[in-house]
Amino acid sequence: MNLYELKAIQLELSQKVRLTPFSGPVRHVAGCDVSYNRAKNEMTAVVAVLEYPSLKLIEIASHTAMVEFPYIPTFLSFRELPSLLEAFKKVKIKPELIVVDGQGIAHPRKLGIAAHFGVTVGIPTIGCAKSHLFGKYVMPGEKRGEWKPLLDKDGDVIGAVVRTRDRVKPVFISPGHLIDVKSSVEWILKLTKGFKLPEPIRFADSISRRISHEGI
Repeated sequence: MNLYELKAIQLELSQKVRLTPFSGPVRHVAGCDVSYNRAKNEMTAVVAVLEYPSLKLIEIASHTAMVEFPYIPTFLSFRELPSLLEAFKKVKIKPELIVVDGQGIAHPRKLGIAAHFGVTVGIPTIGCAKSHLFGKYVMPGEKRGEWKPLLDKDGDVIGAVVRTRDRVKPVFISPGHLIDVKSSVEWILKLTKGFKLPEPIRFADSISRRISHEGI
């Protein structure tokens, strides 16, 4: 497929995204991330399932595959989503909430990888990115819990810039599916415990890196 066709897919799927307040109940939450082994041209997708509210890691599922789609900004889901879905199929304890390393609707066509994943699996999903991709914002205050809205060109709120630790660079949060911006911020802060990244993403990130580079 060419980029015009992929854009059309994104625009079609973005119409299926539903933004709504989400309060739970949540007994299990999952984090999804992908790491790369460039020497082998491989990617390893990991889904880490945690108990809530203890945030204890209770299950890990992974899938390793060859990298077949190039890195193209705003088209990340076409590169990583197939492997994430394969890993998710292996999960025995299905979560009530999923956090994906990447964007939700904070995307030019409102379908970042978290939104694409959420629409595909039909579970409330939040995008949590380490860096800015799309939208205008002002920097939040320095204290944990402070945040500012992320706005599209029309001034609509598409996410939030959230300080998860005092005086540490913020993360970029946006709803993926079946959750709204306010609920996404509240849940990310509930899932963050002493580190910049929320625990589900932190576990998925470290485990995917370890599997990718050490083959364990």
